[in-house]
Amino acid sequence: MKKLPAWLAVLLLVLGLGLVAPSTASAAPYCGINWGSQAKSKSLMVQSPIINVRSGRHPCFDRLVVDLKGKAPGYTVRYVKSVLAEGSGKKIPLRGAADLQVTVRAPAYNSAGKATYSPKNPRELVNLKGYETFRQAAWGGSFEGVTTIGLGVRSRLPFRVFTLTGQHNMSMLVIDVAHRW
Repeated sequence: MKKLPAWLAVLLLVLGLGLVAPSTASAAPYCGINWGSQAKSKSLMVQSPIINVRSGRHPCFDRLVVDLKGKAPGYTVRYVKSVLAEGSGKKIPLRGAADLQVTVRAPAYNSAGKATYSPKNPRELVNLKGYETFRQAAWGGSFEGVTTIGLGVRSRLPFRVFTLTGQHNMSMLVIDVAHRW
């Protein structure tokens, strides 16, 4: 009988310590985003021509989409000090505190050398007014089957890159940049 009160005392002590023990604070990632800001790359080279560049706003990120006719391309997307134009190596001035260089391993011309994507305004590929993260998307050219797009963003934020296959032999390269960490 003496053991029962002793066990109850131990049990209450353990429970009491559990209630007042400090817990570790861990905030959930913003919108569940855990992408990081390191370079993302896929080495596949394709002949699928780029036919359009478009953008979209989402609650947690801004999105840039490169549309292609054919197989999904390889890519390298990374933060750089300056985005350089294909062929010439000239610096592409971009608005924003950080520059993302989007290198698409696909041409913006067909097998006859005719342009499949020729932006009306190479300095403003899409209208980014009202976007939370994107500041400017600029054309860096297409040379020897590689195309560059400069993406000026508000700051060095996490991003992800992936490809999708669509209907009618279409594919998309998708770049999402988070609104914050």
